[in-house]
Amino acid sequence: MDSFGRVHRDLRISVTDRCNFRCTYCMPEEGMQWLRREEVLSFEEIERIARLMVDRYGITSIRLTGGEPTVRAHLPDLIRRLAELPVDLALTTNGTSLSHQAEALAAAGLKRINISIDTFRRDRFLAITRRDELATVLAGIDAALAAGLSPVKLNAVMMRGVNDDELLDFIQFGREKGVTVRFIEFMPLDAQGGWSRDQVVTYDEILARIGAKFPFEPLGSNARGAAPAERFRFLDGQGEFGIIASVTQSFCESCDRVRLTAEGQLRSCLFALDHTDLRAMLRMTATDDELAQAVADNIAAKWAGHQIGQVHFIRPSKSMSQIGG
Repeated sequence: MDSFGRVHRDLRISVTDRCNFRCTYCMPEEGMQWLRREEVLSFEEIERIARLMVDRYGITSIRLTGGEPTVRAHLPDLIRRLAELPVDLALTTNGTSLSHQAEALAAAGLKRINISIDTFRRDRFLAITRRDELATVLAGIDAALAAGLSPVKLNAVMMRGVNDDELLDFIQFGREKGVTVRFIEFMPLDAQGGWSRDQVVTYDEILARIGAKFPFEPLGSNARGAAPAERFRFLDGQGEFGIIASVTQSFCESCDRVRLTAEGQLRSCLFALDHTDLRAMLRMTATDDELAQAVADNIAAKWAGHQIGQVHFIRPSKSMSQIGG
């Protein structure tokens, strides 16, 4: 529990900082300086931290992220280790490896998957990711469905003047494929440092544009709880969609997430300016009690909220690909 009384149940683990895309808002044009192999947590180290946080602090959800997690060698081995824990185990990926990995990931114990995709136009996909891999990602979505991963969710960052004209295309795709599309407001975590609020396609705008063509209603009471997305279902019964409105409808007061970066930094917020170095403690043979106290101290110091758009907001020095989604 942090100083504001929030209980943390959701652990996001970045298994690598590397990626096979060079997305324009994730990486600078010149590329990135990747971590050396010895700087990245081993599977044994990841498992030890995850198990401790489940046993000591009641973590109930683990999401594997990156960079791009599927570029980490022997990823199913890590999934088998974590699948033994009493948690909801999921993975966020760009989808490029799913056509040949989805079945193995599911067999290892992965239950559900989020696939990041920001456009269905080949030329635009190439411009955003600097890779001509749209067809590969679409095949990966089909592979995830065929492997029985459920639910399959698509994460789309809406950016004004970049891909916002495809908003209804995403809705139509989700309805036809039976996948859930989640629209994410563009956050100031781009590697170029060029984010501006004018680029944000807002929660209200997204709802208005969808509702003009596809009538919907909130899913249940639509009480988000600690989940990042507000959910809506179509009145004709053909699926649902979600919105993660981190900028205009901040949910910091209910956030229950904590993040472990690929090099073992525990961060209590995506926008945190400091961290706790668990890797150093692990490699200096810290006891479980010492690790648990370090985790507790980090979470207890979590701030009230990120304050995006406020004059005192300070963006973190790391981009999304370095922190983990």
